[in-house]
Amino acid sequence: MIRIRYTLTLGVALLAAAAGAPAQTVLNVYSARHYQTDEAMYANFTKQTGIRINRLDGKEEELVERIKNEGASSPADVLITVDAARLEIADKAGLFQPVQSKTLEARIPASLRTPNWLAFSTRARLIVYNKGAVNADWVQSYEDLAEPRLKGQVCVRSGSHPYNLSLGAAMIAHNGEAKTEAWAKGLVANFARAPKGGDTDQLKAVAAGECGVAISNSYYLARLMRSTKAEDQQVVRALGVVWPNQKSWGTHINVSGAGVVKTAPNRDAAVKFLEYLASDEAQAYFADGNNEWPVVKSAQVKNPALDALGPFKADTLPIGQLATNTVQAQKVFDRAGWR
Repeated sequence: MIRIRYTLTLGVALLAAAAGAPAQTVLNVYSARHYQTDEAMYANFTKQTGIRINRLDGKEEELVERIKNEGASSPADVLITVDAARLEIADKAGLFQPVQSKTLEARIPASLRTPNWLAFSTRARLIVYNKGAVNADWVQSYEDLAEPRLKGQVCVRSGSHPYNLSLGAAMIAHNGEAKTEAWAKGLVANFARAPKGGDTDQLKAVAAGECGVAISNSYYLARLMRSTKAEDQQVVRALGVVWPNQKSWGTHINVSGAGVVKTAPNRDAAVKFLEYLASDEAQAYFADGNNEWPVVKSAQVKNPALDALGPFKADTLPIGQLATNTVQAQKVFDRAGWR
């Protein structure tokens, strides 16, 4: 369901009306990020710039189709979504325009931006295991999950989900298509059950002993780690965590990102908004609010869950290359029976 939200300080609006000031610039943001903590980030942008944000929330596919259908008359200025594959789909559909900004070039690493869209936060694809059932030495890499000794032990969400497609895309880039397909077949042979649910469901299934090991995005685990619910803490205590592939290409990461819509009626404000997302202040919202890592090195992270997970070697594969391999990854997974 698509929802429209307005982020505006009431006092600012009343003062402007009383003074007969010109109407504020309105920035139309189409967002597939559905995190309450982002509210403060948007409000702070309005406070700093006076630019009001008119935000339309929806699922990724809905927003992309909406912009397509709106065509040249689309009011959208910025599209924000998660996962490199989804950003690339939007770009391939011609929805974005090139963004030239010295600020963005200076602050966002080259591997985390393309000419038309940029990453503003990262999340890692972890391996979690049941400490009472699986030896950590058995699951030190993604490749290990296909080993026969884990038969009947693996829980994972659908192979058609973008999070897993991006992982498959990274493995194709590093290991080649043939080896990735062999890995996927081995993974399927080790399933404890048919893929179902989201990443939190996989974490809970491992903790409950339904399976011995699972793959999950890091922020799902961090949410449970920061939860005050006794049942969530019980799940966390049962889990061991591995940063995969530390001896090879590093742990796979994915992103939240954004681009300026090709027909943006408020292009200058849109670029200013992207530059704000790369500020230390906004980067802290990503890290502290949704347990993601900032892409800007100078940003300060004060997140106890991320601190507890500790440092790791991340894959440095350029995000644009990752995005272009996802179609190939889907074909590989389909042939392997990971659906």
